Amino acid sequence: MAGSDLDAYWRPPRTCEDYWSEFRHCKSLWNRFHNYYTFGTSPTCGQWKEDYANCKEWEKSNSTQAKEALRQSERHRVAEQKKFTPVWELRKEPPRDWHMPLNQGKDS
Repeated sequence: MAGSDLDAYWRPPRTCEDYWSEFRHCKSLWNRFHNYYTFGTSPTCGQWKEDYANCKEWEKSNSTQAKEALRQSERHRVAEQKKFTPVWELRKEPPRDWHMPLNQGKDS
């Protein structure tokens, strides 16, 4: 299939209700408190609301601008997630003694 044929079948990666749910969660008192406690700032929720509006616009009129805005937003979101390094070092293979029983209840 050509690129333009694929565009005809394009769907947002989330439902519009998911964007609205994320926006409502972001604006919740609990999330704002958690974000302020963790990062020292209030969360910015505008992008979720903008994504919801673009999703609704795309559903209503198949707007190319709305589609591109959603694509760009999701790409940015994925890129932001990839910036963080894992807390734990990932293993390449299991430990040598993985099959041994645990020393539960024994003093070391």
